[in-house]
Amino acid sequence: MFRAVLHQSVATLLAAGVAWFWAGQHGAVSAALGGAAIVVPNLLFALSLWAAARSGRASVAGFFVGELIKVAATLALLVIVAGAYRDLNWLALLAGLVVALKANLLVILIKA
Repeated sequence: MFRAVLHQSVATLLAAGVAWFWAGQHGAVSAALGGAAIVVPNLLFALSLWAAARSGRASVAGFFVGELIKVAATLALLVIVAGAYRDLNWLALLAGLVVALKANLLVILIKA
C-alpha cells in the first residue's frame, strides 16, 4: 500500500513538472495541489490500515470507514484548494488529480 502512495507521489511530481512547462508556476502548483488532494488522504489511509494490521484489530468495517473518510478528505481538500488558491489553473489541477488517481494503473501497464 505504501508503494502505491509512492507511485502516486512520483506521478504527481511529474505532472507538476509538465504543468510548469505548459502553464508556468501557477499551473505547476495547481497540478501539485490536485495530486496532493489524492496522495495525502491515501497516505493517511495506508497508515491507518498498517496500524490496524499491526495491532491485530483490522476489520472490514474499519476498512470501509477509512475509505469513506479518505473520500471525504479528498473532497474537502479540493474545496479548500479551490477557495484558497486564487491563481488556480483548473486544467492543471484536474490533470494532477487524474494522473495521481491513475498512477498505479500506469505502473501495471508499464510492467506488463
